[in-house]
Amino acid sequence: MFRSFGLPEILILLVIVLILFGPGRIGKIAGELGQGIKNFRDGIGGKKDEQSEEPPQSPQSKE
Repeated sequence: MFRSFGLPEILILLVIVLILFGPGRIGKIAGELGQGIKNFRDGIGGKKDEQSEEPPQSPQSKE
């Protein structure tokens, strides 16, 4: 019933999207998407850095 999309179908969809939105709007959307992904990665990396800055507390034995 359904089959996977091939190269011709993908090209037709890209042409339709280009006609509907125009090259300027597509560039703006792509830029915003890239900025969002960058912010997400920075946010994830920031949390990892905060965790790695604090060394684990190990109990010291009394001598």
